[in-house]
Amino acid sequence: MPTPKSILLHLDGSARTAERVELARRLADAFDAQVTGMPCTISALVRYPFALEGAAEAIAIMRESDKAARDSMYASFTAHAAGSHRMHWTEPESDAPWGFSLRALYADLVIVGQRDREDPMASELPGDFLPSLLVESGRPALVLPYAGPLEPLGHTVLLAWKETPEAARAVSAALPWLRKASRVHAVCYGDEADASLKKLQGYLAAQGIAGISLHDGGNEEGDAGDRLLSLAADVGADLLVMGCYGHSRAREWVLGGATRTILESMTLPVLMSH
Repeated sequence: MPTPKSILLHLDGSARTAERVELARRLADAFDAQVTGMPCTISALVRYPFALEGAAEAIAIMRESDKAARDSMYASFTAHAAGSHRMHWTEPESDAPWGFSLRALYADLVIVGQRDREDPMASELPGDFLPSLLVESGRPALVLPYAGPLEPLGHTVLLAWKETPEAARAVSAALPWLRKASRVHAVCYGDEADASLKKLQGYLAAQGIAGISLHDGGNEEGDAGDRLLSLAADVGADLLVMGCYGHSRAREWVLGGATRTILESMTLPVLMSH
């Protein structure tokens, strides 16, 4: 994959939005890309439907709350974009958050934050916003953790390899980072892990990426997500690359075990692709 030239940045009222803007600006400079910052939250009227049954004043208050939230996001985006000509604000879609996934179809990369249930603004989005975005858009997403510093990423990259289309798409999306990385590690689990890693090594060598450290993770028993996070800490990774596994069933998202664990417990930025 060539370097991303069109980046869609998710904006909301969470505490980490400002840091997402700053990281997006750094990526835009590194990849000569353009960033579109788009607010995406559920309106107060949807979150508090009781207001519809109340007086017109209650509805007016909800609408004013939405405007204040939008103005706050705009102020934060403008301040942390720091006048960069690569950073562009766009108004939210009227059918947010569902329209955000459609807008993502026109981006090479989406930047979004991990859900923090303890954040007072967590109710701004449905609980399945992130998996829905990943599955419905099919675009690679850089998911940033809600805790810990967001250091410049991509110096040490850990690839979670599996012989699946999802993992292959994630590796392709990661090529711009892999070509600049100082260290690249790859891990695979299962009986054929060693053979799969050797084939991955050959593929990456053809892309000009050599000197990869291979890790045979052993059997697939246990929570692969926890094992991935442990290995990421051991090798000092600042970026994890993996496929996103999940599907919709009866209007609910059913995620693979490792995907669910990473989205809930991630300790570093994760580049995911469905």
